[in-house]
Amino acid sequence: MAFFKSIKGSKTVESDYNYDSNDTLAKTALTDGGDIYPLIIPSEFTGGTGLMNPSILNLDGKLIVNIRHTNYTLYHSEKKTNPHPWGPLSYLHPEDDIHLRTENFYCELNSDFEITRFNKVDTTKLDKEPIWEFVGLEDARLVYWDDKLFMTGVRRDTNTTGQGRMELSEIEVTEKSVVEVARHRIASTGDDTSYCEKNWMPIVDQPFTYMKWCNPVEVVKVNENYKAETIHIGSDILFGNDERGLTEPRGDSQVIKYGDYYLALTRACDLFKSELGRKDGVYRHMFILWDKDWNIVKCSKDFSIMNSHIEFSCGMCEYDNHILITFGLSDNAAYILKIPYKTIDKYLEL
Repeated sequence: MAFFKSIKGSKTVESDYNYDSNDTLAKTALTDGGDIYPLIIPSEFTGGTGLMNPSILNLDGKLIVNIRHTNYTLYHSEKKTNPHPWGPLSYLHPEDDIHLRTENFYCELNSDFEITRFNKVDTTKLDKEPIWEFVGLEDARLVYWDDKLFMTGVRRDTNTTGQGRMELSEIEVTEKSVVEVARHRIASTGDDTSYCEKNWMPIVDQPFTYMKWCNPVEVVKVNENYKAETIHIGSDILFGNDERGLTEPRGDSQVIKYGDYYLALTRACDLFKSELGRKDGVYRHMFILWDKDWNIVKCSKDFSIMNSHIEFSCGMCEYDNHILITFGLSDNAAYILKIPYKTIDKYLEL
């Protein structure tokens, strides 16, 4: 089995990863007694375009989910047999709107993982006219910090270059509505001159604290002025065999407690171009386990969730003696995967 080349600056014409169709988290979880559930909002509320990249939070036994909705449909020719004229990976958006727009839906679930309530998050009180082509809060993770409920994701529409910064979006849930009541843009560490900060993993039980990078480990805390300050840096580690070159796993889920440790689902992306120089990519995932001092205890091999090239997770929590992972598939579908503990242990070789 071949693995990724270095993710940084990849210039390969095609991916060098060969899929093993049995190497999927979903299949292993279902074999071990888990289950999978779709997350669907009626199309009259979405226009039928992509539901994707959900995040989940267990709030004192109540399951809440944020589902990202976009105004486009992603077309991806995974086997490269029927590529779109614009390339193997293409964003199909309305002809009268070339922006890639995101809105978010707050949902509540029952114990059968059915959506019992959904509301589009009302952001109108804080919205400003976007000045870049990606609009809205993208890939928001849910956290409950200091008695406030937040969505925390990246926004790139505040300047003309698309510079991205993580934001804290406080939401207030009432009987009939969900409203964004505060929005804070987080200045990055150091001189804050980096281009795009995204996919920081919030640490659920440590308010305003994120896993910014996994290799090397970098943990940051956001101060009262909404500036991120590094509070821990670990050393570089090698993930598996030398030939993998899987050097840059970073945010997927939140970081949650797992027994005496911390656990997260991370993601790495092999970006490459087709023979005609058009964008393509493959996403893979890894579980990482840290001790309380943020030393890496275990790191799984990389895997696919459902044997698709484009998979993205924004959520993980414990619930009813299982781990729940929420993920999006090809920017067009959203799911919850219910995973027995033994499946996680199997991947981490515990």
